[in-house]
Amino acid sequence: MKVMAQIAMIMNLDKCIGCHTCSVTCKQTWTNREGTEYIWFNNVETRPGVGYPRGWEDQEKWEGGWVRTSSGKLKPKAGGRLKKLLTIFHNPKQPSIDDYYEPWTYEYDKLLSAPKGQQTQPTAAPVSQLDGRPLDKIRWSSNWDDNLGGSPATMDEDPVLHDMNLTVQKEIEDSFMFYLPRICEHCLNPTCASSCPSGAIYKRAEDGIVLVDQDHCRGWRMCVTGCPYKKVYFNHKTGKAEKCTLCYPRIEVGQPTICSETCVGRLRYLGVLLYDADRVAEAAATEDPQDLFEAQKDIFLDPHDPRVVEAAIEENVPHSWIDAAQQSPIWDLIFRYEVALPLHPEYRTLPMVWYIPPLSPIVDEVTASGNDGEDHKVLFSALSNMRIPLEYLAGLFTAGDTVPVEKSLRRLVAMRSYMRDINLGTEPQEEIARAVGMTGKQVRQMYHLLAVAKYDDRYVIPTASPETPRGIASLDPFGTVDPANAMDQFPDLGEGAPEACTSEGCGGHGDDADGKAGKVSLLSWTGDRPDGMFPPRKD
Repeated sequence: MKVMAQIAMIMNLDKCIGCHTCSVTCKQTWTNREGTEYIWFNNVETRPGVGYPRGWEDQEKWEGGWVRTSSGKLKPKAGGRLKKLLTIFHNPKQPSIDDYYEPWTYEYDKLLSAPKGQQTQPTAAPVSQLDGRPLDKIRWSSNWDDNLGGSPATMDEDPVLHDMNLTVQKEIEDSFMFYLPRICEHCLNPTCASSCPSGAIYKRAEDGIVLVDQDHCRGWRMCVTGCPYKKVYFNHKTGKAEKCTLCYPRIEVGQPTICSETCVGRLRYLGVLLYDADRVAEAAATEDPQDLFEAQKDIFLDPHDPRVVEAAIEENVPHSWIDAAQQSPIWDLIFRYEVALPLHPEYRTLPMVWYIPPLSPIVDEVTASGNDGEDHKVLFSALSNMRIPLEYLAGLFTAGDTVPVEKSLRRLVAMRSYMRDINLGTEPQEEIARAVGMTGKQVRQMYHLLAVAKYDDRYVIPTASPETPRGIASLDPFGTVDPANAMDQFPDLGEGAPEACTSEGCGGHGDDADGKAGKVSLLSWTGDRPDGMFPPRKD
């Protein structure tokens, strides 16, 4: 057993309002440079719909992800090493700019430079951000079918509807919709890394984040084909591939990703999972696609198990990461409450961004029919007739298996009905919790995490190495220094409370008793020129 740690994310789709704040803040932080105009590391799709890029789930067309061979091994769906060598200079299996969209801006200067007295109202015509040519008509963008705005023209192209053989109503009042925020999945078995001829894409050992080494990238774009989620992009200005970095500079200092930090609905959760790296290939090669969900869960390790903790320490997993895994909201939502599901496990990449499926406006529907919209018995029976079909959610999250989806939704329904009694001041019904295999205490804890969780409950992120005091470990290889008394043993470390510097010296941190230059604390420097800041003059 080889224990490794992975930063994972869960999004509660029941709380997403489709405001795109996460997309805008990610865009401003990471992709506001030249050459990244069409790139969205984070985007929010309206489902059903074709998504971004257009039809990204159609792997028969794009050939992303892995396929299982007759011998039980895996190979990229786009082909192995020989196929990549033969097509290295021409790889047609990737989206074109038409599948994304041609980014544009407007000629705003025409509004300012229009002459006075002009007979017609001046307009700002759209122009391409790629080559500056005028665009006669905008035909597609990353959010063209937002809120089912383009549903009559695009809904039939939804690959999930085709795969699940579903037909849905196109009229707005009869159709269903929900929002699906998407980022890079930072998979345990990423096809993008295996597809790169240059070896530029790698998975960090310390936290599992998948990154692109810009120095090694040669722009072959095989990674774009290999990624089944189409979350690797090509920067046409730099000639390099770019992708979501999971905001690793923020993660390293214990802060959540920028999309999580700015999420209006507070629907994102970040935490640490421990997994057995020796079993990743075995889990990804599971024969039945509908068993991949459970196979991936099986390689995650219980952070409370003493044997797992001991094995993690042997693999040099920091204690802070083990503690974070034990407090992880990700572990609770996947294993304790069993409400989170992966996105398209049939791609065999073992994704690490999971989702809590949306419950849809089931309460309003039940209430409109004349029944009690919060009664658990009525809600349980109404799940199979939800406005959002179970089959559609299963096509997204469990390779078509409706059982895990229904279990997740039943627990969400039970939580809603159980907590209603508490909020109304009546005695809660324990049979509601028992009906979904939970206790009342577990339901209340799940409600706290999903509905009213505070910042520290949603984001349990360890810093890079907080357990090692900087500057002390290198001086004390034998572990004889007590960090609490380090200043007494090593007064020259300069970690004590600084004293104010003056022109006469710096109170023991500037000039010493002999008048020679000493140390100066810049934290309390008043701006004068103490002699201790400079070497002594030779004259």
